[in-house]
Amino acid sequence: MDAIDKGNRVKSLEKVVSVPEGSVMTLGKVEADLHVADGATVKAEDSKKVTVSGTVRCEGDCTFECSLSAESIRGRGGDVNIEGDLSIERSVRIERGSLFVEGNVSAKKIEVDGKLRVGKDLSADTVEIGGKLEVRGNTKARESDVGGAFEATGKVEAESIEVGGSFHGKDEVRVIKIKVGGTVTIESELRAEELDVGGKAEVKGGEIKNSINVGGVFESKSSLVFGSIDVGGKATLSGTSRGGSIHVGGSFKAEGDLKFSDIDVGGVVEISGNAEGEEIDVGGKLDVGKKLELTGKLNVGGTAKTGEELKAESINVGGSLEARRAEAKDSVRVGGVIETVEGVKAARVEIGARGKIHGVVVAQEVLLRERSEAEDIYADSLTMEEKSKARNIYAKRIYLESGCRIMGDVQYTEDLRREEDVYFTKEPRKTEKLPSPPI
Repeated sequence: MDAIDKGNRVKSLEKVVSVPEGSVMTLGKVEADLHVADGATVKAEDSKKVTVSGTVRCEGDCTFECSLSAESIRGRGGDVNIEGDLSIERSVRIERGSLFVEGNVSAKKIEVDGKLRVGKDLSADTVEIGGKLEVRGNTKARESDVGGAFEATGKVEAESIEVGGSFHGKDEVRVIKIKVGGTVTIESELRAEELDVGGKAEVKGGEIKNSINVGGVFESKSSLVFGSIDVGGKATLSGTSRGGSIHVGGSFKAEGDLKFSDIDVGGVVEISGNAEGEEIDVGGKLDVGKKLELTGKLNVGGTAKTGEELKAESINVGGSLEARRAEAKDSVRVGGVIETVEGVKAARVEIGARGKIHGVVVAQEVLLRERSEAEDIYADSLTMEEKSKARNIYAKRIYLESGCRIMGDVQYTEDLRREEDVYFTKEPRKTEKLPSPPI
């Protein structure tokens, strides 16, 4: 019964039903394996579905103008086209060819050397595609391994997705781990534990519980909850975001409020809203639009600026520091300029050689390096190195090296020592009590 006329209904008790090369055959329920030769077309007698109890084997290019259900399907050396749904109990294997399904696809295991295109939903345990995977409906798979590109129009649920080239998801993606060699673009919310991308990753917010590792550029276009961020080039967050460590080789930008554990960036950090965390270490520039509050250290190689208050355990800035008010439990050390509206307050404040302090200084210990300048100083102990200048000084102990200039009031309670050529516009006064600092 290997040769069957076109259009005839087939009922076979043999082990194999064959569709000859280039022929068109109409089938219903096949209680056997089905072999389809190159160029052949299979139709359903009810115009809907062909059901095969065994394995479907396709040689070359084969077309099913209907839905197909079988135990398994094997293809070799061509493309298999299915114009309806594909429902496979066990596995799909297409060697040296591609699989195109206009409807839904379901199977335990899918292996395709070329492309797999699914017009509606895809459901499988494991998916291995050598070329491109395209799903225009929802995708539900435990593991997906794609050599080229993965494009998902609907929702995606998976334990792991590994793609050699690019992954593009238009709807919500829920996955434990995504690993992509090239680029990732997710236009809706991402829920994952790990995101590992070799090139560029762009997501629309969500939650990545553990780690984000991106070799080039990472961008979240909405609020993001994250465990850690490690990016080689540039990282950008939008909306209110919170998470753990942020490590970026180039620049980092947060367009909104940010909570974190620590930030380590080689170049520039920009945060438009409030920032709250443990530590920040920036090689170049730090710019926070509103308030910055740290429980640990702030280290900036270049300039640091906040629109409102700055609080930290310690502040160390190589260039300039600008804030409405700056406070540190331990020390504030700035190489160039400190500029505040309300003042700077710390256990110790130090300005570098030829540096300037604009705004009041309140500290237990203040050190002005040579040729530096300050305005009003409130301190337990003040040391001004050679040719430094200040306006008003209120301190318990004062030591002035040669060439210092004091342009206003000087009051002290314990000791004033000065070297040669120190200039006062008013004679220093020893008092019982110093004026209260303004901050």
